[in-house]
Amino acid sequence: MPLATRLVHAAVGVTGRVAPSLAARAVAPFFSRPLARLPLSRDETAVLALAAQDVIQVGGHPVTVHTWGDGARPVLMIHGWKSRAACFSAFVAPLVARGFTPVAFDAPGHGASGGRASTILDHVRAAELLHARHGRFAAVLGHSVGGLGAFLALRGRVTADRLVTVSTPSSFPHVVDSFCAMTGVGESVKPALRRTLERRLFPGEDDLWNRFSPVHRPEQLRLPVLAVHDRRDRAVPFGEAERLVAAYADRADLFATDGLGHRRILADPGVVEAVLAFAAAGGHAPDLAA
Repeated sequence: MPLATRLVHAAVGVTGRVAPSLAARAVAPFFSRPLARLPLSRDETAVLALAAQDVIQVGGHPVTVHTWGDGARPVLMIHGWKSRAACFSAFVAPLVARGFTPVAFDAPGHGASGGRASTILDHVRAAELLHARHGRFAAVLGHSVGGLGAFLALRGRVTADRLVTVSTPSSFPHVVDSFCAMTGVGESVKPALRRTLERRLFPGEDDLWNRFSPVHRPEQLRLPVLAVHDRRDRAVPFGEAERLVAAYADRADLFATDGLGHRRILADPGVVEAVLAFAAAGGHAPDLAA
């Protein structure tokens, strides 16, 4: 556990027992601040060097966009918390080889982008701006919290033929529960924390605990869905994927792995091939089994 996280954990543990509202106000800023940026590996650096890069403005911050390919059949890739566009490096060459144009961005506070903080709404705004540029996406691929952003964007202005989620929670409250576990926020503080987040990060957003969840109003999203998830994912339990697929039962499939965890799953050749097969297929998601 990083030192900053340990200090927050200790402080909240003490304060939360005597002053839940004060503890909620103290810990709330960390919900949207990654604190550290994920470094690039040598392979990721090489893949990013092949991309055309430019900048869009999201929430007043410069956001770096990476695009590979010739512009045909765009595929939007949305990274998760404390991650960056480079996490999709294993998908880039195979997608380009099959005639797709991968497009990814570093959210504010992540990767090469400006700012110190971001929320799911920044993911959505970036997706909307890139949709205005590229038009309908052949597919959208979201990892972890990026999958939540993908669902929310696709229930709004963004259109796509298919959706792939990897290691994605089925509900927005799960993100808060995970944050609380990481920072030592107890059950007595959670109600105050939710109210603080509503006021500070999501003012004017009605019913956000339901509306930001992938399983909310599944009838609003009619495209085929493929959920990829590891059975031993410690960050987002496998049951989250099962609930997600159950909500979209008539148009969703589950591709399960075992032992790849929450992040390594994105580099697995079998996962890459399954995602590519799904993106290239027409109609309902293909029958994929791990």
